[in-house]
Order: sequence, then structure tokens, then C-alpha cells
Amino acid sequence: MFDIQTQLFEGQDIRFGPIDHEKDAEIESRWTHDSEFMRLMDTGAARPLSAAMVKKQYEKLEKQIEEEKNIFHFMIRTKADDRLIGKATIQWIEWTNGNAFLRLGIGAAEDRCKGYGTQALQMLLRFAFAELNLFRVSAVVPEYNAGAIALVQKCGFVQEVCRRKSLERDGRRWDLYVYGLLNDEWRNQARG
Repeated sequence: MFDIQTQLFEGQDIRFGPIDHEKDAEIESRWTHDSEFMRLMDTGAARPLSAAMVKKQYEKLEKQIEEEKNIFHFMIRTKADDRLIGKATIQWIEWTNGNAFLRLGIGAAEDRCKGYGTQALQMLLRFAFAELNLFRVSAVVPEYNAGAIALVQKCGFVQEVCRRKSLERDGRRWDLYVYGLLNDEWRNQARG
């Protein structure tokens, strides 16, 4: 399975790293101008953000991480050229019961469907279960995000909740799914 030598923050083609306030803000600002990315990543209202606005979000996030101690946020970078391609978060950690939620997004359209999301989710799960020793992780996925649904199912998540017609996009109502994966289910897959 995994031992102390297992690299937590590197996959085959990607690695997790901290926020680079100068470089990352410009790149993430461009992602916010892509309504497809925004709608896949977030269930709130999509809106473009300037680099300065993204920097302020970084500062707020880092303050939250320090004060609340229930968020782990990683920037996803390619190993080959250290290029920012996405972000991954473990959040809303409930330490008493060992529960948390995951969020993951690959920013630019040209970086999607290349296996980066699969590697990032596997790394995030390894961190959540092997390092943080969480009991359960959950992912909230809109019905229209077929790629995310396929990804979480491929990694062993089970649909636990369907919030019927809870999202509205372009005049249509969509379901919102909550998927869950338990630590022992993940460990059994990793052994298998």
C-alpha cells in the first residue's frame, strides 16, 4: 500500500504546491473569464475576477486556513514546467467525526481530459486518508458536470444524496449530487 516513502505531493505528471500570489493570480483570473470552468467548479454565480480580486481571495483563504485549521488548499502544477493548471482543496473538515469535503478543478480547457484531474484526486484522497486520517470525504457535483461524476465514480465514490432541482442554469433546473468515499473503501481499492 503506502509507506513513509510515498510522495504525498507528487503524481506522475503533476505536483501540489502553495499559492504564488504574483504568478497564480493572473492565471486564475483568466480562468474566471471562462464561464464553463466557473460553472463546473462552483455552484454559485459565475463572474470574471481581476488579478487583484483573486489576490484578495488568496489572502482571505490563507487567513482562513491559519485561523480555522480545517482547510488544506493546493495549487496543481505540471512537473515538467511548473505551470499552474488547477487547484485542489480539502475543506469543511469536521475533525471530531473525521469528515470533509473535496473540491478540485482544472482551469484551462486545453488542460482538461489529460488525466490531470484523476492524478490530482488520487493525490488528494491519499492526503485525506493516509495523512489526515479522515474517515469520510464527500464531493458535491452538479448533474451537468458529467466529467466530475465519471471521475468520482472511477475513484470509488458512491452517490449518497440527490438534492433535486436545486440549481438553475440558463433557464433549466439541475440536480446536485453529493458523493462519498470512506477511508476503508479507499484502502481496499488501493490494495486491490
